[in-house]
Amino acid sequence: MGDEGPDVLLTGLLFYDLVLTGLGKPPTPGEEIWTEGMGVSPGGIANLAVAASRFGLRTSLATVFGDDHYGAYCREVLAGQEGIDLSLSRTADGWHTPVTVSLALPRTHGSPRPGGSPVHDRALVTHGQEPPYSQDTLMGDPPEARTALVHIEAEPRAWLAKAAANGTQIYADVGWDPTQQWSTDLLDQLSLCHAFLPNEAEAMAYTRTDSAVAALGTLSELVPVAVVTRGGDGAVAVDQTTGEYAEVPALDIDVLDPTGAGDVFGASFVAASLGGWPLEERLRFAVLAAGLSVRRHGGALAAPGWYGVHRWWHSLDDPELRRAYGFLADRIPADPGPPVQYAPVTPR
Repeated sequence: MGDEGPDVLLTGLLFYDLVLTGLGKPPTPGEEIWTEGMGVSPGGIANLAVAASRFGLRTSLATVFGDDHYGAYCREVLAGQEGIDLSLSRTADGWHTPVTVSLALPRTHGSPRPGGSPVHDRALVTHGQEPPYSQDTLMGDPPEARTALVHIEAEPRAWLAKAAANGTQIYADVGWDPTQQWSTDLLDQLSLCHAFLPNEAEAMAYTRTDSAVAALGTLSELVPVAVVTRGGDGAVAVDQTTGEYAEVPALDIDVLDPTGAGDVFGASFVAASLGGWPLEERLRFAVLAAGLSVRRHGGALAAPGWYGVHRWWHSLDDPELRRAYGFLADRIPADPGPPVQYAPVTPR
């Protein structure tokens, strides 16, 4: 990474993801289902790292790799293929890289998207143990970075306060609360954050509101930039630093695998924010990148990067979308880079 610090600093749990698609319905006990496709990819925190790196951002990742085949594969993909800085990461002797099997399934509830394309969801089965090194141990005194992309949790991380004190802008999201308590204490950590990007269900649960817009109003009082993602309904956002409000729809895209789409959204929003784009452009860009990612297997390697966005824009013939995304003509680099490497796929 040379003398320059990272554009994006990340830490979190890494997974080896095996994604099965085309199941049609969830399996039942005693039943064997043959799938239409299978892909493998690094997952977990790798989703954010690859998505950011593919937009040309200097990306530094602090994570733990197991000393097994899964860890070796993930390290080679992230460092060798994607050019992500792993100097803050460690390989743990005798520790098993967590493995997740992701089942891409059609939802059993909810209406189809406009145009009739089905809304998809996923089920995850994971094997693994807590890593032997904590986030704070991996980070130590974190390097000065332009941004950090983080998943905030109930237990505050010491490195986050250090990064914020360094001038790093913190972009945060939050995971599902399995206790269903949705403690508002977690929102206290937003005082360290520049932006917060939860999904609709999480935002409403933590703010005790009954709509995405109402949740956005509450969150905008706690953090300079608040974004609420709404899946098939797009996203809404407020930027208090500029006084902007934006609401954009989702694209009508056939979903193969939604794994990691929220992470692609977050990394894309950061990339556009570092470019100084207006809020509506940032939001449309993130919605587009997330939408393109669900057409591919896996989380990390489904990220489109500039190459995927360039291909989409130059193949687009819908006049309404051409107008809505016309800003891309001036945003896409003259050289969008070589084709990205998607997850290896074994068709049925």
